[in-house]
Amino acid sequence: MENNESRVYRIGQIVPSSNTTMETEIPAMLLRRQTILPERFTFHSSRMRMKKVTKEELVLMDKESDRCALELSDARVDVLGYACLVAIMSMGRGYHRESQERLHQVTVGNNAAAPVVSSAGALIEGLQAMGAKKVSVLTPYMKPLTGMVVDYIEHEGFEVQDSVSLEISDNLEVGRQPSLAPAEHVKRLDTSGVDVVVLSACVQMPSLDSIQMVEDRLGKPVISAAVATVYRMLKVLNLETRVPNCGSLLSGKY
Repeated sequence: MENNESRVYRIGQIVPSSNTTMETEIPAMLLRRQTILPERFTFHSSRMRMKKVTKEELVLMDKESDRCALELSDARVDVLGYACLVAIMSMGRGYHRESQERLHQVTVGNNAAAPVVSSAGALIEGLQAMGAKKVSVLTPYMKPLTGMVVDYIEHEGFEVQDSVSLEISDNLEVGRQPSLAPAEHVKRLDTSGVDVVVLSACVQMPSLDSIQMVEDRLGKPVISAAVATVYRMLKVLNLETRVPNCGSLLSGKY
């Protein structure tokens, strides 16, 4: 049995073809973790086509996720992450459970069984772990898609007090937003009385540099879909959920 000091974990991600953020923020967090804990990580991706964040493109994109899971299981990844929150949430309430199980079965069928995490499911599970009841949410989406995200979150048992939509439909443009921009956009969000602030409900909108800054400023927990994805990946790998300067969810407390 390998000990953790020698263990290298292979992190697989199913990524929209126009996503430029998850392959930077997920490695950034796990490499930051390597400065304080012994485990090591490598990163592997497979892509599904999507350029505009519309319901129609998201449906077509989601159909490619099975192929991506099969490809990544060829690499015998230790965990597989579906890196598009709105694709899952726009497919109907609770869809993350169906998607995660289907993709897991794809890996099983390839004799390379791997746990599957979705950024959509991770956000829900992260909020549950923190005991959140009321949240406010920042998204880059057009308002109708933000409405679907809010409905999805509320169906899982949370109250969404407020949401702000940046209304950027071009996914590349979403990825070009500065990582510190959410720290400014959050000032438009009503966060009074909420348990947790979701600073980016989109894994393409960069936010890593803003998480700890906004949490310190507001004095309440701040998460993003990407932070929640790392949290769930670490949980399913049975590793300590601690990453420096990434907010409460990755403090090791949960």
